[in-house]
Amino acid sequence: MSTNYTLKIVTPDKIIYEGEASRTLIATNNGSLEMYANHTPIVVVTVPCKTVFYDESGKERELFTSSGVVSFENNQLIFCCDAAEWPEEIDVERAERAKERAENRLDDSEEYDKHRAEVSLQRALIRLSIKK
Repeated sequence: MSTNYTLKIVTPDKIIYEGEASRTLIATNNGSLEMYANHTPIVVVTVPCKTVFYDESGKERELFTSSGVVSFENNQLIFCCDAAEWPEEIDVERAERAKERAENRLDDSEEYDKHRAEVSLQRALIRLSIKK
């Protein structure tokens, strides 16, 4: 039985990663999900998170992924997400500004949609945690 599977992470703009992986950790509305080779077929909706996977050499790789959909079938995991950034691609100043805007919107809940502000804050905090 194979210990690896094909992992493909894509956004509307580009293919972020395509190669072998031995394990992938993602976040869903129902909590974390960890997938290994020969996982039961599954389709799940993801939430913004730090996605972690182990490549064919066993090296841990991490990146920011926004909302998306993961499909695992026939030892192939396809992760389609709105955006994805490797740590070196994260703009810390932009993330800090987004964090501040979201916090201000949460303080002024009458003017802005609170849920949108919470999601924006979550994305900014995840980006900043990956960059550190």
